[in-house]
Amino acid sequence: MSSDSDKYLEHDDVLRASIDRSLRHPVMFFFTSGAAWLAVAILLGIVSSAKVHSPDFLAGCSWLTYGRVFAAHQSALVYGWGCQAAFGMIIWLMARLSRQECRAAGFILVAGHIWNLAISLGIIGILAGGGTGIPFMEMPSFAWIPMLLAYAGITIWSMVQFKVRPVGHTYISQWYLLAAMIWFPWVFATANILIHGFEGSPLGAAGVSAWFHSALPLMFFVPVAIGMAYYLVPKVTGRPVYNYALSLTGFWTLAIIVPWAGLQRLTGAPIPNFLPYLGAFATILFGIPAAISGVNLLKTAAAAGDTVAQSPTLRFTVTGIIGLLVLGLAAVFLNSPGVLKITQFTISGYGFDLLAIYGFFSFVAFGAIYFIVPRITRREWLSRRLIKMHFFLSVYGVGGIILIALFGGLMQGVGQESFAQPWQDAAGRAFPYAVFTTMAWAILSLSNFFFFIHLTLMWLRLGRRSSHPTLLIEAHHSSPHGPEGDIDNVGPAAAH
Repeated sequence: MSSDSDKYLEHDDVLRASIDRSLRHPVMFFFTSGAAWLAVAILLGIVSSAKVHSPDFLAGCSWLTYGRVFAAHQSALVYGWGCQAAFGMIIWLMARLSRQECRAAGFILVAGHIWNLAISLGIIGILAGGGTGIPFMEMPSFAWIPMLLAYAGITIWSMVQFKVRPVGHTYISQWYLLAAMIWFPWVFATANILIHGFEGSPLGAAGVSAWFHSALPLMFFVPVAIGMAYYLVPKVTGRPVYNYALSLTGFWTLAIIVPWAGLQRLTGAPIPNFLPYLGAFATILFGIPAAISGVNLLKTAAAAGDTVAQSPTLRFTVTGIIGLLVLGLAAVFLNSPGVLKITQFTISGYGFDLLAIYGFFSFVAFGAIYFIVPRITRREWLSRRLIKMHFFLSVYGVGGIILIALFGGLMQGVGQESFAQPWQDAAGRAFPYAVFTTMAWAILSLSNFFFFIHLTLMWLRLGRRSSHPTLLIEAHHSSPHGPEGDIDNVGPAAAH
């Protein structure tokens, strides 16, 4: 029996190594180019935030007006960093769970270059004055068709791998990844076709835009991050998911609720009165799947507290899970009837978007990158100090921006509701928060600098050779496989 088990583990090691080797170039391409776009997004975030409290900053350049820079900042963050980090996680994790090597790495790389070219031209178009002014759809209309085709070229192979996987258990991570892969083209194509493909009512276009603005983070970034977290937490801790049935409940609750969210952004618009309330109610109910997944994952991680303290992967991932719980609470608070009318036209909406894309998704993505990259490059991270600096600066920067935006938006909304006071008073309330936001983006720029340099050195295979993983504290291991070892000796239940 022991001999059979050893042979299985040896075969499994060889299979995982071959899968990782087949995916090295596309996964590293998406992670590294995504990190580069994150640096661009942060730089544009600094400029746009600075213009709020210092309007004369770079005022002589028409390409760098606030409206253009802020739109380019959001597009770079969402499509440059967020989507490419998601692509890297999807193709790696689906191949791992489906036990299938990637046989289309070259095709995926070509599609990835097309995606980056479309984003580059789209952001240049925004800065040149050709933006649409539609949130999360600011790039000129020529960009969305090549982006959709590139997306199909990137993800279709993951769906094929799932289809031809060995017969067996379908892991909860695969449920979330498949849902995200199907939902993205649905919401992306639907919104762009209805807005750019047909000349209809401007009010109808505003409704589609509001739905898309909510659907993209909640129906793509959130499920990808939850699926990745359901892999990383049990994998690194070597513990089974605290309650597997609860994880399925969380998935179906998310799938049923979030497609209805979004139209609360049009509260007070000349549309049927029940639609904004339906959107607000659905967004409030998003707190249910967020709480289910967050608590389930934290309970799983709590069984191995020492590993969480030592592992860079778990340090980032658990912080992201806490961000998911905060996101659920923010969804409930910001969409309550009494608060929604105050914060509807304030920076609180921006804070909520950042909480979803950076406070939750990006932290899980960082954790995934620290786990995946050593396996596909066959090298270890060069410096635990760089990882620690990346973590703490990210926490301080992102936490500061989110708190400032959410609380500052509330104060700004209170000023807007004071009809006896001039409008300048409401606008002036946002001034100190804009100053602190600029400072927080500067902290994030330093954090991302360390991350990008570290990741680039790993892609060049300049990482160190080591018998154990890089930890956030000094540790000694009696086994060559430390807390982030890659031996699947805990069985399917513990892996998921």
